[in-house]
Amino acid sequence: MPGRRLSHEDRRRIAAGLAEGLGYAEIARLLGRPTSTISREIARNGGPHAYRANRAHQAAAWRARRHKHNRPHERPAVADPAQRSAGAVREFEQQFVAMMVETGLPLMSARVLTCLFTSDAGSLTAAELVQRLRVSPASVSKGVRYVEGIGLLRRERDPGSRRERYVLDDDVWYRAWLSSSRSLTRWAATTEHGADVLGHATPAGARLDTTTRFFRFAVDALTQLAEHWRQTFAPETRPVAESRAEPPR
Repeated sequence: MPGRRLSHEDRRRIAAGLAEGLGYAEIARLLGRPTSTISREIARNGGPHAYRANRAHQAAAWRARRHKHNRPHERPAVADPAQRSAGAVREFEQQFVAMMVETGLPLMSARVLTCLFTSDAGSLTAAELVQRLRVSPASVSKGVRYVEGIGLLRRERDPGSRRERYVLDDDVWYRAWLSSSRSLTRWAATTEHGADVLGHATPAGARLDTTTRFFRFAVDALTQLAEHWRQTFAPETRPVAESRAEPPR
C-alpha cells in the first residue's frame, strides 16, 4: 500500500529487480509503489550497482532510530555553557587526551584536538590554544602540524584579521576515514610492485601479493562504509569519489 514503509522483503525484491536489469518504473509497478520512492531508496543506498537489501534495511532502521531520538520534544535540554561543571569538564578532557595518546596520537596533538572538540565554536586560534594549554607557541604549532597532516583539522582566515583559525569540522572522522583509505591504497600499490619485482611465485612475492590483496579489500570496505555513512547520516558531506586519491583495483 502506498505510503507505508518499505519492508525487508520489498528491499529484497528491489535488489532482485536490479540484478535482472529492470528499470525503476518496472520495479515500482511490481511493488505497487511510486517510481520516486524506488529511485530515492536506491540512490540513498549506493545506487543501482551497489544496492544491497540487508544493508539498505539496516540503514533505514538506523535512520528511524536517529529521527526518533532527535525529535525536539524528546531532546534533553541543552545546558548553558556557564552552568557546566568545570571539574567534570576537566576530568573528561583528561580522559579524552589519555585515550588518544593510548591509541597512538602524540600528547600535544591529543591536547590540541581535545581543546577543539570541547570548544563550542569548534575552532580556535593559535593564541587561544596557547592560552588554554599553557604551553609555548612552538608546542602548539607542532601539535597542530601533526593533526593537520592526518586530515583532522583545517585552517581558515579569521574574519577581520590576519590570524588563522584551526577548525574541526563535523565530518572530521569521515575525512579521516578517507585519508586512511588513501594511505592503504599507497601500501597496496607498493606491495604490488614488490610482488612483481620479487616474482609472484616466490615465497616473498606471494607474501607481498597477499598483503596487496588485503589492502585492496580494506580500501574497498572502508570506502563503501564511509559512503554509506555519508548517505545515511551526513548528506551534506562531499562524496567519496571526489576525495579519494585513486580507486582500489
